[in-house]
Amino acid sequence: MGWAIALHGGAGDIPLSLTLGSRQPREEALHHCLQIGVEALKAKKPPLDVVELVVRELENIPQFNAGKGSVLTNKGTVEMEASIMDGRTKNCGAVSGLKTVVNAVSLARLVMEKTPHVYLAFHGAEEFAKEQGVETADSSHFITAENVERLKQAKEAHRVQIDYTQPLQNGTKEETSNTNGEVQLGTVGCVAVDSYGNLASATSTGGLVNKRVGRIGDSPIIGAGTYANELCAISVTGEGEAILRATIARDVAAMMEFKGVSLEEAASYVIHECMPKGTAGLVAVSAAGEVAMPYNTTGMFRACATEDGYSEVAIWSAS
Repeated sequence: MGWAIALHGGAGDIPLSLTLGSRQPREEALHHCLQIGVEALKAKKPPLDVVELVVRELENIPQFNAGKGSVLTNKGTVEMEASIMDGRTKNCGAVSGLKTVVNAVSLARLVMEKTPHVYLAFHGAEEFAKEQGVETADSSHFITAENVERLKQAKEAHRVQIDYTQPLQNGTKEETSNTNGEVQLGTVGCVAVDSYGNLASATSTGGLVNKRVGRIGDSPIIGAGTYANELCAISVTGEGEAILRATIARDVAAMMEFKGVSLEEAASYVIHECMPKGTAGLVAVSAAGEVAMPYNTTGMFRACATEDGYSEVAIWSAS
């Protein structure tokens, strides 16, 4: 047994030809955030503190679809959402529909610790944020030129899409694997376990490009996009509606609990056998310090480290 950490910056149709200018900032961010998490675990910080700390940092990096980099709704606004869960107690908190909160994951933790509830959304969540004195910013803080352009492209194509989707060429519509015209994927998340087997998970996202105002995805839903118990911690990224239907975070834990399989076997089965190809990826750690990072998309921005010295930052399969 030993500490372990894994994080992701979204999965999807990430082309092998991705330019250095697009790839390098994300890879550097993953290295940076991984190091923050490793140092926190070495300093004996609780896993709940570690995942919040790492996801906060990811939310502050505009190259990811969360916080500062959140994609835009069909009205050109941001609606951010996040969740966090402690494996030992199964306490959890979630938020949706945030327009001004700088770090959604920290508000989710406050919901967990300062209210009798699990989930607050939209106006109620914003009011709670004011009461708690969390950092807020004008909505313009979250709107980047890249996401304005991404929304423009999505509207022109009459589609809903998520991060890493490639621009349309010459006005032609891109083929997708979804009958409803949605294209995959993006989000940020982190899972961690300490040397005593305590686990935690957190996930944060801006959602889908050109989503309807009021749409809620899998990231704030406990058991779908985020889950942790005494056996494992999971954070999921992918096509939210598919993940919601399959409740894949809980399924990984259930396979370990009821079938007695390893983390690697459970995570791989859920991603490759239970989800349509091209729809999802996840990062997970077990109480024994194991790490799993399966995905059924072209790639997934991901990183992990373990107490025995193993460390990895990757996008695509090594094969």
